[in-house]
Amino acid sequence: MAEASLAEVETSFQKFAVHGDTKATGKEMNGKNFAKMCKDCHIIDGKNVTTTDVDIVFSKVKAKLARVITFDQFNQALTELAPKRFKGKSKEEALQQLYGLVVGKEPANVGITKAAKAAAVDRLTDTAKYTGSHKERFDESGKGKGKAGREDIPDSSGYVAAYKGSGTYDEKVKDA
Repeated sequence: MAEASLAEVETSFQKFAVHGDTKATGKEMNGKNFAKMCKDCHIIDGKNVTTTDVDIVFSKVKAKLARVITFDQFNQALTELAPKRFKGKSKEEALQQLYGLVVGKEPANVGITKAAKAAAVDRLTDTAKYTGSHKERFDESGKGKGKAGREDIPDSSGYVAAYKGSGTYDEKVKDA
């Protein structure tokens, strides 16, 4: 096994080890990230190697009370998974092919949190189709009015609400 290959595998190990954990140093990997790495690198194929196999191998190689594995334990786990993934090949050959799958890979998180674009969602979020009290919460452009759209602001003009001739009393008194 070439030394450069092992360094590249370690780089991928570190990238997956810090994925999703702000406090991670990259020296230890937890079970969730190990399973993610196996899935993203296509070590899990659904036939020969399943997620259950990956979890079992992780539990085997980690220390008894530990929740994480080091790079050496990671190599041991790959050594156990290689013959399962590549049946009919020698252990060394299978391990090299497994390293080939891992090298240069990063955690994939593209398209995980896409917003749903369905006709039903568009219809429900179209403010032009709102009726009743909900209609009052948005202006003509569809932008929310904020607090003014949610609360009734008292009218202290002295007129009854919705009175059509509000503000005309002074003009009537002047004319008389």
